[in-house]
Amino acid sequence: MAKVSIAKGMRDFNASEVFKRQYITSAIREVFETYGYAPLETPSMENLSTLTGKYGDEGDKLIFRVLKSGDFLKSVPQDASRDAGKWSALVSDKALRYDLTVPFARYVSTNLNEVKLPFKRYQIQPVWRADRPQKGRFREFMQCDADVVGSDSLWQEVELMLIYADVFKALQLPVRIRISNRNILAGMAEFAGVAGSFMAFCTILDKVDKIGIDKVKEQWVELGVLPERADALANMIQLSGEAGLEKLASLNAQATEDVAFVVKHFNENNANPDATLLFDPSLARGLDYYTGCVFEVEALDVSVGSIGGGGRYGDLTGIFGVKNVPGVGISFGLDRIYIALEEKKLFPNDVAPTPYVLGVNFGDATSARTFQHITALRRAGIMAEFYPEKAKMKKQFDYANARNIRFVLVIGDSEAEKGVASIKDMTTGTQEEVKLEEVVGYLLSVA
Repeated sequence: MAKVSIAKGMRDFNASEVFKRQYITSAIREVFETYGYAPLETPSMENLSTLTGKYGDEGDKLIFRVLKSGDFLKSVPQDASRDAGKWSALVSDKALRYDLTVPFARYVSTNLNEVKLPFKRYQIQPVWRADRPQKGRFREFMQCDADVVGSDSLWQEVELMLIYADVFKALQLPVRIRISNRNILAGMAEFAGVAGSFMAFCTILDKVDKIGIDKVKEQWVELGVLPERADALANMIQLSGEAGLEKLASLNAQATEDVAFVVKHFNENNANPDATLLFDPSLARGLDYYTGCVFEVEALDVSVGSIGGGGRYGDLTGIFGVKNVPGVGISFGLDRIYIALEEKKLFPNDVAPTPYVLGVNFGDATSARTFQHITALRRAGIMAEFYPEKAKMKKQFDYANARNIRFVLVIGDSEAEKGVASIKDMTTGTQEEVKLEEVVGYLLSVA
């Protein structure tokens, strides 16, 4: 048989993995809804024009473009392939969504008359990026977003930081949340004399965890920053906390006040001692649309990178012709959270449920009676399975062991004659005879 491989950066998930992923998303969904966020789903595929130009040059390179439908090559000039940009526009007009924020902005823009502002929504859906696969980074992955549009209030930032804290409290995962403000970074770029290359300045800074501060300084100098200013910037981004905010207030007083407001009210309302919120001026968040506070979450003592992030965007819907609709949002990286929980052994033992009872199939009239009891158990809320075909007892018992099924229900000819069922506890090896009419009650009592 020929070996069939899976596309690079994509994954299958077995039952255990799916249950663990559902455990994470259930915790996130419950907190989202507690804070008043309602669910929304958008298509996997968007018009290419909706996505391009929203994530910066680096982000645009990672968009999965989708070929046009039908025999589109007939209308493509033969020499078009010499120009990569022209070729891409002629053969593709759709793309898989890169994130959930831009599709959300598109939704708000096209449905503004139907939504009540401020509008709070959450989305838990997959996204696709043509990135280089590595640990914690995949080409298809799940994002869990919460955004609110139509409000400039910093209380929204406070709420979103508390959502982070509450979710990770539910998952028992200690985290550090970093916060900064893009206007502080704008002050840094102005200080460096490269205000006109702000996005390039931020893109370089965003690499500091990957390439180190010395390489960042080298790239800043290549951008046009004087070496002595690059040294000063390196000192600035190592400041943190309340003291750092005070020392950097001269860059943008309003921005540092905004960060201080969020940190103060988070600390006053946070109920998770294992979640801290700390000002970190090295935090850049590379997306073009952020205009205010930005956030990033790290799991403590786990090497998977950030497990969440987001920020304030002053006019994201403006890119679709709807002006003055500010917003702010956060995202949870489900796949990296999964890795963190696995590494720290934080998944509950019962996160992947298995059937509690297996009904044995003898292939005769008693099997119909066994099936009726299995049906009654299911309707009583007990997970139960019926072995689908006649087989040797050993095979059926081995199946129960392989599936971690605790009880095996046996109603053979001898049991039927006595009006009982034999119920074997696979964990202890003990076996009880129970009246047929008491099977459900007995299994409920030992559940």
